[in-house]
Amino acid sequence: MGNYIRFDWAMKRLLRDKANFQVLEGLLTTLLNEKITIKNLLESESNQEEEFDKYNRVDMLAENSKGNLILIEVQNNNEYAYFQRMLFGTSKLVTEYINRGEGYDKVRKIYSINIVYFTLGHGKDIVYHGKTEFRGIHTNDILELSPFQKQTFKVDEVSQLYPEYYILKVNDFNKVAKTPLEEWIYYLNTGEIPEGANAPGLEVVREKLKIDNMTKVEKEAYYRHLDNIVILRDNINTERAEGRAEGRAEGRAEGRAEGRAEGLEVGRAEGRAEGRTEGRAEGLEVGRAEGEKLKQTEIARNMKNMGMDIGTIAAITGMSEEEISKI
Repeated sequence: MGNYIRFDWAMKRLLRDKANFQVLEGLLTTLLNEKITIKNLLESESNQEEEFDKYNRVDMLAENSKGNLILIEVQNNNEYAYFQRMLFGTSKLVTEYINRGEGYDKVRKIYSINIVYFTLGHGKDIVYHGKTEFRGIHTNDILELSPFQKQTFKVDEVSQLYPEYYILKVNDFNKVAKTPLEEWIYYLNTGEIPEGANAPGLEVVREKLKIDNMTKVEKEAYYRHLDNIVILRDNINTERAEGRAEGRAEGRAEGRAEGRAEGLEVGRAEGRAEGRTEGRAEGLEVGRAEGEKLKQTEIARNMKNMGMDIGTIAAITGMSEEEISKI
């Protein structure tokens, strides 16, 4: 356990205080690579959270000095549709922060900052940036703003008009922090600040987010929060393990049933095929025998008509004298 308060707890209890905006400003300045000044905090979903979300996630909506909206979210446990949730969050802000009747030029710029403590997607990096570009299908060139649009909207690229997404996969960081952003990732992952770290905002973390600075009541509440995160994670992992076990058991049962059914069907098909083959062979054999019998009978009849005695006919045809007498 680190010496400093977890970032999600700090977001809930401490960073909403304007006196502590420097922590958020430091993280955002480091991540976005530009000076960020938070003007105020706005209403966010975490203010109407459900019981499950109290420990699983926390979010904060800030407005910077440029009027941009910055949605910061910490997610502790896996959510398979998290990418779509990121899209939903920014889309909702786009519609909520424009007045009816206003032109589309009033759509706010939105940054979605996602700090995730679970494996999201498949990739090798720890920080991912997503933005919208329009690329030519035939020429592969990027569609640019006109000079008038650049002057009017005060941006240089089309992507700057659209929401941008940042994903920090903090659990995947397991090396020495060498850059300001890595120093922040290290703190988010471990609750510790690397020795000699000088990333913007971390000096305020050292000063104001020490666990030792908390009162006894605050510490008790904080440790309950950590315990609840562990319990929630264990419950989710247990449910997944049980689900996989049940799925395997059901799969084996269904597989055996399907195997038996397929086996019976294959057996019937093979039996029918073998029966047809054997039947044809037997039929041919019987047919040949009957044909041979008819042929001998016809020969015997002709001999009898020619006046030959029955004994001679029997010797030549192999038929009995009784059979020849009945012809």
